[in-house]
Amino acid sequence: MSFILFRRAGGAVALIASMLAAPAFAVDYVQAPGSSLAFATKYQGEVFIGRLPGFVTTMRFDPKRLADAKLDVTIPLAQATVEHPDGTDALRGSDFFDAARHPQARYTATRFRALGSNRYAADGTLSLRGASKPVTLEFTWTPGAKPVLTGRATVPRLAFGVGGGDWADTDLIPNDVAISTRVNLAAAR
Repeated sequence: MSFILFRRAGGAVALIASMLAAPAFAVDYVQAPGSSLAFATKYQGEVFIGRLPGFVTTMRFDPKRLADAKLDVTIPLAQATVEHPDGTDALRGSDFFDAARHPQARYTATRFRALGSNRYAADGTLSLRGASKPVTLEFTWTPGAKPVLTGRATVPRLAFGVGGGDWADTDLIPNDVAISTRVNLAAAR
């Protein structure tokens, strides 16, 4: 009888040990309400802000397993707005986003680096107006049941043909555009 109890107890110990040794997997997340994506630049020295509503984010992330991390953001360009009254139509038009021909932009990243203090870098690719170029998103990760990614990136607009022609003058509009985002996340079901 003691052999049977030991065998059962040994099996339970082995099962528990194997469960503890099993690798943890990164969690899949989807974007939750209250998220925002914006950009800021200048026009003739005056700062203006643009918003990119309707974007959709999916993410796989665990700070302890960065090799498994993935980020995918789809951005509908026909919904882009700026604060200037005439700017929204121009932004969506052929000189800038050309939303009729290129209705969406996409950012994907599969390489992540820890920067310390819950800060990370996602080295990814931005596809915009038919061009795909590397862009790094630096972000702060606020963990929890509903984690938050708060990030910033710099995008060289001319590398994507945004604001070419007469708008290529970097004295009018600087080449570097600041991107900021706050993505509220929820575990995917």
